[in-house]
Amino acid sequence: MNKGKIKGEKSTAHLERQLTLFSAFILVVANMIGTGIYTTSGFIIKELGDPGAMLLCWLLGGIFALCGALCYGELGAMFPHSGGEYVFLRESFGQAMAFLSGWISLIVGFSAPIAASAVAFATYFFKACPITTGGSVVISLLGNNLVTISPHTLLAVAIIVFFSLIHSWGLFLGSKVQNGLTIFKIAFIILLVMAGFWFGRGAGENFLTQLNLGTIFSDKFAVSLIFISFAYSGWNAAVYLGGEIKNPARNIPLALFSGTFLVICLYLLLNAVFIYALPITEMSGVLEVGERAAAALFGHHISPYLAVAISIGILSATSAMIVAGPRVYYAMAKDGIFFKQFAMVNPIYKTPSRSLFLQASIAIFMVLTSAFDTLLIYIGFTLSLFAMMTVVGLMILRIKYPEVKREYKTFGYPFSAIFFILGNLWIIYYSIRSRLVVSLYGLGTIGLGYLVYLYFRKSAKREDAEDPSAALEVLSVE
Repeated sequence: MNKGKIKGEKSTAHLERQLTLFSAFILVVANMIGTGIYTTSGFIIKELGDPGAMLLCWLLGGIFALCGALCYGELGAMFPHSGGEYVFLRESFGQAMAFLSGWISLIVGFSAPIAASAVAFATYFFKACPITTGGSVVISLLGNNLVTISPHTLLAVAIIVFFSLIHSWGLFLGSKVQNGLTIFKIAFIILLVMAGFWFGRGAGENFLTQLNLGTIFSDKFAVSLIFISFAYSGWNAAVYLGGEIKNPARNIPLALFSGTFLVICLYLLLNAVFIYALPITEMSGVLEVGERAAAALFGHHISPYLAVAISIGILSATSAMIVAGPRVYYAMAKDGIFFKQFAMVNPIYKTPSRSLFLQASIAIFMVLTSAFDTLLIYIGFTLSLFAMMTVVGLMILRIKYPEVKREYKTFGYPFSAIFFILGNLWIIYYSIRSRLVVSLYGLGTIGLGYLVYLYFRKSAKREDAEDPSAALEVLSVE
């Protein structure tokens, strides 16, 4: 199997295994729970028109994510290196496919969601704390807005810089901050569910359902499942830090499974509370369904407190994405198919600090230019494609390397893997069918990434020709 190489690397610093099972578990939960759970269900109930169908859709989406987590658990145990899908696809399909997944991670998978999450935090923060602020400054060129500077964008930029610095100062400090934010987020959801059913002014008759099994095979159910799959995204977070997790063969599969399972339970409970709080007519098409449900249960005075809790939860998700993404660019640079300075590890803090600040720079650019709005439209299409290919790669590796000792094997294999692949094919099919132009943008981004890959491959060959001895310096990925 492949080993990464990097030429001309003089630093002996490397990533160290510092993350415990609990921290890896927290990372998965933090990545998964963002604003999606508080904003998605209103649109889903509008599509399906039935609370039973909505809960079934959330359950099916959770099972789908759990199958992905089980498959990634085997890959993470086999290749306990930092980089996630990049490493897995390199081993199963080769460097070109791996680079494309890393390219999508850099632009669409992490930088754009980080920018969107930071802006969402600023929005909730100013809603909870109505501070009088100045207006916006817009820089335009030929009638097009290029840069927007406002209190919201400045706060979003500050959040990105702050957490990038925190995570560049070592995994110990970063994990402590991450754990604290995420524990608060979990505790808040549990408290909201318990208080909602115990003290809230809801109605049990809201659960009355006329579920038709034919709904499962309808277009509306498929579209709803696409939205739900976005809300569950992040179940694979632990594999990005595979090279920094202690006892990876045990802890990576456990973190993925336990984190995903907990989020499934929390999502189902939260949706049950939403249904208890609001009849279908009042929930249908509502964007801020979490806020509307809390107001119905406890009164409108609760809204500022809910906004504070959601904003802290957003910080947890933002922090988790900031720490996970740079490990992909680090792995690419270690293999010599990305700028080699991003393979450098800080000798004091043992973090890929240069990759962290590359990601921060791109995210800040997106905040100031609102570029993330366009990119977020086709996140699901591109990420579903590479997640599906990763699990296809798992099946290929089972065939190519049957003799390799696997300390963990995917539960329910091959059915869990096939279910995950078919689910992603379903999402890709309906994405293309319902948003053809958006899907073409996604394919265009992948095509551009391939051109960038060819550039790096050509540069690497040129360096080898100029200095043949450098090609012999082969190091492991870690």
